[in-house]
Amino acid sequence: MKTTLKRVMPSALWRPVSNSYWWWRNRGQHLTARVLDPRWRESCRRLDAYRNVYQGRRCFIIGNGPSLRQTDLTRLKGEFTFGLNRIYLMFPELEFTTSCLVVVNELVLAQSAAEMIALPLPKFFTWRARQHILSGRAFRQDSSLMFLDTDFTGSENFSSEATRRLFEGNTVTYVAMQLAFFMGFQEAILIGVDHNYVTQGKPNEAVISPGDDPNHFAPNYFGKGYKWQLPDLEGNERAYRLARQAYADAGRRLVDATVGGKLTIFPKEEYKNLFR
Repeated sequence: MKTTLKRVMPSALWRPVSNSYWWWRNRGQHLTARVLDPRWRESCRRLDAYRNVYQGRRCFIIGNGPSLRQTDLTRLKGEFTFGLNRIYLMFPELEFTTSCLVVVNELVLAQSAAEMIALPLPKFFTWRARQHILSGRAFRQDSSLMFLDTDFTGSENFSSEATRRLFEGNTVTYVAMQLAFFMGFQEAILIGVDHNYVTQGKPNEAVISPGDDPNHFAPNYFGKGYKWQLPDLEGNERAYRLARQAYADAGRRLVDATVGGKLTIFPKEEYKNLFR
């Protein structure tokens, strides 16, 4: 149908029609739902309770790269930690949970929401995937869950206001950086952000894993049959530069303590030296 319409409609007419359709699908319907759905208003109220409450402190943003296996994560017990996506697969061996969980990828939430909702920790999920989360009544009963209005389209920017639009930067790590800033952390430390993938292909293309996952800390992270999106490392780097500048302008620090990581945007720190 789409191909037929494109063929018969003049280019000057097709382009604005197509742009309007994709804007509505990717953004417009979710903005409208924010007005009509009480879960958004309640999320903003819950989010506001985190505003600047950790001023002067440090936090760790934990990526899910294979380097986590070369990182002594037991040192993080007692630190504030942002867990991302399926980090909870490591919780049993850690014997502690991250301080919170951040997930903004719709494919991940569509396949793993039930496991994530059951976790006893604060959770920040993208508003776009609300249909996979909880009904209004269940949401009201689960005070640990908050929605974020994350967006992968439009202007690329860094926001210090978590109750408004947060640009995704093609990675949940970037959203966690903005959340950490909103919460007031003076220093955010990256670990497990390897910035290096064995699996290659078109950036952001959705693929189905044919077997064990070589790109993350566990073979079943995106294991056989799991649908996921290929990374956009260049898009990640554009976003990371925005975060680096925002933190620097505010007199704060973003550093990278990933063991053997390939990312070169942030100042490097030796992980073991952070606990002296």
